[in-house]
Amino acid sequence: MTETSHRSAHTHGPDGPDRDDRTTPAGPAEPAFIPAEDLPGWLRPVAEAARTVRPEQLSRFLPPAEGGRQSAVLVLFGEGPPESGDGPDVLLLQRAKTLRSHAGQPAFPGGAIDPGDTGPVAAALREANEETGLDPSCVRVFGTLPPLYIPVSNFVVTPVLAWWREACPVAPVDPAEVARVVRVPIGDLADPRNRARLKHPSGHLGPAFLVDGMVVWGFTAGLLDRTLSLAGWERPWDHANEVELSEAEWRLARRGYDPYEETAADPADS
Repeated sequence: MTETSHRSAHTHGPDGPDRDDRTTPAGPAEPAFIPAEDLPGWLRPVAEAARTVRPEQLSRFLPPAEGGRQSAVLVLFGEGPPESGDGPDVLLLQRAKTLRSHAGQPAFPGGAIDPGDTGPVAAALREANEETGLDPSCVRVFGTLPPLYIPVSNFVVTPVLAWWREACPVAPVDPAEVARVVRVPIGDLADPRNRARLKHPSGHLGPAFLVDGMVVWGFTAGLLDRTLSLAGWERPWDHANEVELSEAEWRLARRGYDPYEETAADPADS
């Protein structure tokens, strides 16, 4: 989720500035989820897990019964470009280093649910289109995970699960907002050599992934960590492997730093 400099009075998800309440044009109706049997075999465990997972398996912070700033992220899985030979992947973006909040961090596409959105699915698809140019017609949504809560910012984030039915081009729409758009192979995320725990300023150790020249951490890494585990894709890795961000990376990331984001997607029993 990223901040858009040219959309004044806009807000983006749990890491961005607030949007105002101006009405935006209504998007398409929330699409029906496609059944698991219409997904490729490798992706069906994610759909099955989404139907049975309990909120406390994803986060130690449960949303309030009422209220919260509603937002959504798009967790988009694809077959991977055939020419790469890397297999299934997931879409991530890397924020521009010039942003005021969470500069330079990898993230899922997504943001706050606008008044004109019909729900989290419409919001996630709209934000992905605005940030990466993703054509929503290329995507089939197959479920959502329970909403996750970030207490300090009061954001309630719904992960929207989708399958890239057919490849379509993606790239940063606004380089001032998004520096890179990356399709990260799931095999790379599951590779024990790319797994680590990152030490945060608070002393908390959270999951991290070292992939495609990026250190994926915070909310995004926590959700990826839980997804690998629930889908049965996780491989044994060395939990003693700890990494740190450079001083420059911390300085950028701490613009709008939210300590609760570190554990928002950690399982309650970790």
